[in-house]
Amino acid sequence: MSYVVTERCVNCKYTNCVQVCPVQCFHEGPNSVAIDPDVCIDCGACEEECPVHAIYQEEDLPGEYEVSIKLNEELSHQWPEIAEAHAALPEADKWKDKDHKLEFLDKGDKKSA
Repeated sequence: MSYVVTERCVNCKYTNCVQVCPVQCFHEGPNSVAIDPDVCIDCGACEEECPVHAIYQEEDLPGEYEVSIKLNEELSHQWPEIAEAHAALPEADKWKDKDHKLEFLDKGDKKSA
């Protein structure tokens, strides 16, 4: 099992979770982060640090976010690793309480990733 970042992170990208991760399993995209399930050690430190409650243990993932399992696996292999926290996106406060943001996920492309 691993932890999974859901669409609640989209357009926020607070990186408090990255700061506490002991194994650097986070990868950064244009407007979200993803967890590499092959690196995650299931410690749970990230879940408590996420201010928008975007991270769940895979087995506790609500059904509406099930697509996030595959997305994290896919995107963590495309996006670069992130090891340090930085400022959230400029409009994070506007987006933090919104649901159903999957359509706004920017996966980037090979050139910009």
